Amino acid sequence: MAKVMTVPKRQLAFVVDLNKCIGCQTCTVACKKLWTSGPGQDFMYWRNVTTSPGMGYPRNWETLGGGYKGDELLKGKRPQLMDYGVPFEFDYTGRLFEGKPGRARPSPTPRSAPNWDEDQGAGDYPNNYYFYLPRHCNHCTKPACLEACPNDAIYKRVEDGIVVIHLDKCKGTQACVESCPYKVPYYNLATNKANKCIACFPRIEQGVATACVAQCAGRAMHVGYLDDPASSVHKLALQWKVALPLHAEFGTEPNIYYVPPVLGPGMEDGAGNTSEQPKIPLAHLHKLFGPGVEEVLKTLKAERGKKMQGGKSELMDTLIGRRSADMMLSPLT
Repeated sequence: MAKVMTVPKRQLAFVVDLNKCIGCQTCTVACKKLWTSGPGQDFMYWRNVTTSPGMGYPRNWETLGGGYKGDELLKGKRPQLMDYGVPFEFDYTGRLFEGKPGRARPSPTPRSAPNWDEDQGAGDYPNNYYFYLPRHCNHCTKPACLEACPNDAIYKRVEDGIVVIHLDKCKGTQACVESCPYKVPYYNLATNKANKCIACFPRIEQGVATACVAQCAGRAMHVGYLDDPASSVHKLALQWKVALPLHAEFGTEPNIYYVPPVLGPGMEDGAGNTSEQPKIPLAHLHKLFGPGVEEVLKTLKAERGKKMQGGKSELMDTLIGRRSADMMLSPLT
């Protein structure tokens, strides 16, 4: 029997502008230092930024299944530790302070790691292409992890819709890992518990933006409540409809939305002449964000054109985000 989902009073949501993410990993480091420095968490990056197209993190997560088919909960596969990357270290002390000879090599020898294929992308020069894809838990409206958990250890907070694991109830079954199509819950072998992004709810409760949003150097991220018409997430996702969920076909109704990439030079011919045809294939964007992406790209190009000609565009002003307070709850870090 399907579980009754909590209907929150309001839903916290995120928007990521993929035209502005520079792949600097500042958000990744901010999250890592704040939340995943405990036992058994070395391999965990609740917040991660990978290159698209690419294998992603964990490796090949898009092919591991889970989510819903209609109302049917689907059981997917668990990523293996190698899919996350076995954590490795460098002997800095020996080389810097003890005078050990030889090069400082990672140990154990890495065979995979987050961003193993960073900046590779696809296509042939000069028409090769890629963009950065930041991800963390989607805090879904219909979270597959919640329904799959046999111990009722996962719940959706009434006050903000954030999906959280009650660690005292978690028995380490990994059902959440299997059922989540985005593979954002992680199994902690040291504690026999599942761990995942908590949307920095202690910060949210104080009216402060999540660490990843507040630290974003590219000003690519927005956070706010979907029911707040003054928030940029409401405007981008619901009013202008230029921000789309990732893999909506997974059926979990995610609450992270993405403004698809529209910037960059067009295709080049052998003489170096550029055309209006974008290097990023529309088919790849369809795969990620669905058929609605084509209309979004048209809107973004039209509004950008207004701005380039000296006109006004509230949409472009919102995406530019001159004031942090217009993009997030509070920029305090």
